[in-house]
Amino acid sequence: MKKEESRFQDSNIMEGMISFRAVIRGIESKVSDRKIEKVIFDSTRKKNLKGHLSYIRAMSAKYNFTVEEVTKEEIDSLAIGSSHGGILTFTSERTLPALTDIPQSDGFYVLLNGIEDPYNFGYALRSLYAAGVDGIIVGKRNWMTAAGVVCRASAGASEEMPVYVAESETDAARLFQKNGYRLVAADLANSTPMTQANLKKPLLLAVGGEKRGLASELLTMADEIVRIEYGRVFQESLSAASAASILSFFVLAQNS
Repeated sequence: MKKEESRFQDSNIMEGMISFRAVIRGIESKVSDRKIEKVIFDSTRKKNLKGHLSYIRAMSAKYNFTVEEVTKEEIDSLAIGSSHGGILTFTSERTLPALTDIPQSDGFYVLLNGIEDPYNFGYALRSLYAAGVDGIIVGKRNWMTAAGVVCRASAGASEEMPVYVAESETDAARLFQKNGYRLVAADLANSTPMTQANLKKPLLLAVGGEKRGLASELLTMADEIVRIEYGRVFQESLSAASAASILSFFVLAQNS
């Protein structure tokens, strides 16, 4: 695992066509300031990639990056996963804005803390994006540095989702509450079943990692604490990604 972590830390290589298209959409929507530096593709797949390459070359003319044909061995040596389809996109880093104001007055934001690896972080973003979340709040240490892995795991959602960096989770919560948002935290103690909770917007949902959970101060600040009720006796926590996904769709249902 340590060897793999050393490969995906601080990675800005996006793997596959889904990731490439997501980077383009992020740039065009101005959610991301990331720039594409070059795209390389597997020479042995050139014929099968014809349609994709036409689009990539059109984007290269628009955004001024190079497109290079390389060997399969070079692609494999650079890729972390095996689902790249013979296409790798090299990009610059993305600037994540500091959370200094509330981006939307009547929105739904999720504060994520303590997710253990970039794959689970990406899976969470995939579900949160699909559930209509307006933005993600993260701490200074977060998995957006492993951009390639997160983009692939999120099916591109990470490049289209607004992400803001907070000095601390409690600072973020105070800012949202000051601007009329309800703070709902996921935890067990003194909790309400999610099916009975008030999840109306404007809402900040806070979800902590399954190992450490949320800070006690944040739980004290919460307007409501919610829990996910299980279908059988089970003493363990869901992953943060699973909990965030389930709760975000309940928010969607209450606000639809």
